[in-house]
Amino acid sequence: MTAYPPEPWHLAGQAYLSVWRVPVNELPALPEGAEPVVAGGRAQVFTAWIDYQEPGQLQYHELLATVAVRGKRLSSSITDIWVDSEVSLAGGRALWGIPKDLATLDFTHGRTFTASAATHEDWIATAAFTVRPSLPVKMPAAFDVVQMLDDRLKRSPVRAKARPRPAAADWRINEHGPIGFLAGQRPVLSACLRDFTLVFGG
Repeated sequence: MTAYPPEPWHLAGQAYLSVWRVPVNELPALPEGAEPVVAGGRAQVFTAWIDYQEPGQLQYHELLATVAVRGKRLSSSITDIWVDSEVSLAGGRALWGIPKDLATLDFTHGRTFTASAATHEDWIATAAFTVRPSLPVKMPAAFDVVQMLDDRLKRSPVRAKARPRPAAADWRINEHGPIGFLAGQRPVLSACLRDFTLVFGG
């Protein structure tokens, strides 16, 4: 069994995210008991490319899709997620029920951030983010990640700090792939979270 740190995990790095509004009937399956937040017949889906860096406990790359769900505070349920770290995969599944899979993730940082994700079977997605100039303000956030673990719904707390900047994002998504439900759509909002830190788990 792959060894992984006990919770909570203290992580840091750079994140590039987009927000999508998706018709409820096109959403991937959510854990039993998790209800999407719906407005105008659409749910909010967040996708993110995350580069976990030092001084965080683990360094690896990640692509995820998560759906905003009901809760006492901001909550989401991760439906699809890929990492290039077996340690992260093992810990995410065992500690929080996060359905991590392995993929090849290539990131290039610069004036434009580019990323791609593929499994040995097929490509998943590519994206390019151009960060817009703005005054970076460090913002705290707290939310729950809601997953099924040991046949029960588990809510795991996350506490984060980041410097968000608006961004323009150009996504290409394999319509036959696992996040094909987003293919052909455009995100309603994109951002870069510079130099974030987060504490995942209780």
